[in-house]
Amino acid sequence: MPVFGRPLSRICDKVGVKMVRKKINSIEKELQRTKKDLEDLEIYIGEFSSFLPLAICTVNPLKIIIEINQAFQDLASYNPTEIVGESFKKIFLEKKKVENLLDEAQKKEIIKRRELTLVSKEKKEIPVSLSISIRKDEEGSFIGYFLALSDISEIKKSREELEMKVKTRTKDLENSRKALMNILEDVEEAKERAEEEKNRTLTIITNLFDGLLVFNKENRLSLINPQAEELFDIKGRDITGRSISELRTFPTLKPLIKFLGEEIKGVFRKELTLKKGLTLEISTVPITKNEEELGTLVIIHDITREKRIERMKTEFVSLAAHQLRTPLSAIKWTLNMFLTGDLGKITEEQRGFIEKTYQSNERMINLINDLLDVTRIEEGKYIFKPQFSSIENIVQFIINSLKGEIKKKKIKFTFEEPKKKLPKVKVDVEKMRLAINNLIDNAIRYTPTGGEVTVSLKHGKKEVEFSVRDSGVGIPEDQKERIFTKFFRGANVMRMDTEGTGLGLFIAKNIIEAHKGKVWFESKEGEGTTFYFSLPVKKEFEEFLKEF
Repeated sequence: MPVFGRPLSRICDKVGVKMVRKKINSIEKELQRTKKDLEDLEIYIGEFSSFLPLAICTVNPLKIIIEINQAFQDLASYNPTEIVGESFKKIFLEKKKVENLLDEAQKKEIIKRRELTLVSKEKKEIPVSLSISIRKDEEGSFIGYFLALSDISEIKKSREELEMKVKTRTKDLENSRKALMNILEDVEEAKERAEEEKNRTLTIITNLFDGLLVFNKENRLSLINPQAEELFDIKGRDITGRSISELRTFPTLKPLIKFLGEEIKGVFRKELTLKKGLTLEISTVPITKNEEELGTLVIIHDITREKRIERMKTEFVSLAAHQLRTPLSAIKWTLNMFLTGDLGKITEEQRGFIEKTYQSNERMINLINDLLDVTRIEEGKYIFKPQFSSIENIVQFIINSLKGEIKKKKIKFTFEEPKKKLPKVKVDVEKMRLAINNLIDNAIRYTPTGGEVTVSLKHGKKEVEFSVRDSGVGIPEDQKERIFTKFFRGANVMRMDTEGTGLGLFIAKNIIEAHKGKVWFESKEGEGTTFYFSLPVKKEFEEFLKEF
């Protein structure tokens, strides 16, 4: 006959007090093991969810939401049109705390597993686990944040319920077999709920728009979602469990594995052209637990459509610029004929109006030329006629062309010529003149009347170095990261000079880098700026020459 179900007195009569205590001790040990298993399972789920891109929200440097994914819409009930453009604080209850977390993320680059409260569109408060990673562009400049959120309502509720039940029911464990059995049943139910949460997480992964590959700490593939299977035209059952070197044998995966490397290097939003008409954006995220690395998550985003749109925009700008240049040139020569008197005498008042119109037309022509330069840069068709030339002669040519502006602003201009003759460098002279002109012209333009500008050249071990130093307005600290981007102009220079396209430094940087050179700057607002660039010489140019 089974022991359970009989009164405690009858059990004692048959097997004695010692047997009862032994049974109770056994049940206690089983409870502890079960509780430990549950705790381990909860930790696993929490850690696993923290590093998967579940609900993802992209935030710009001004802390404005610029993009959300489908999982975020499902969690917060917001459509993109309702939340994009809003402050990130709108979606959190602890507004000051999450703002401090974003500031902390700029220093640490990644913040993991912080519990906060998400406020949905219906004003529902949802407990979430928040992880933050900063976004950077190709130059490593800060451009915003990634916020990854996972709903922990069920886990939190289960944990609180279980802790409460264990706390209250274990008090009577020695005297109540029934209470102990009920606790065990509750533990089993909690385990089932945790398993359901795990399955729900895996379902989200399966239906995520981006492709995902998860590698364990031995760099063996442990998970691939359907989107990645479709992108690489491969079945997960054929590759799961294989090492990096084994995956290289699959033709469709070979470009990705070569890109990641044998040790899976850390990358963020790097482009990979898999085949014609398919461009992917690759990011890798380490998966860790208690500072122990458990593996790597590879996120694959299809940006083919974005690249096609970008190419269409470039083609449109190029077409529009070419179409505008002809009529603007005709207007220029007509206005010039008026000013030179070829079309008859004009009054001084008329001359004043025509000169202003001529200057405006010149600015339009310069803008069109800059736009055409940008499109050629983006198409990779910018350097046409490289030849060995003297960089000193190129710099002197630009200085001579700017003497009128230097005299007009009463600038103390100094050209520190090199003490020894510099070696010639292989450059496209016309393009290099444009780059140097943009740098020196900016120094003159943004230096107050009576200020100083110094240009110098020197020869290092493997390169020729150019610098232009001014005593101008300088660059604000919070805007330095954007100085070489398209159409960017500092807030302080826009106040003193409303003209300008914000393309000069972008063009100069691309010209110098197309010649295998480097460009950088030093600046302090209100105290001036120094721009530098270097170009390789002799042996360092052998690889560059092969391209032509």
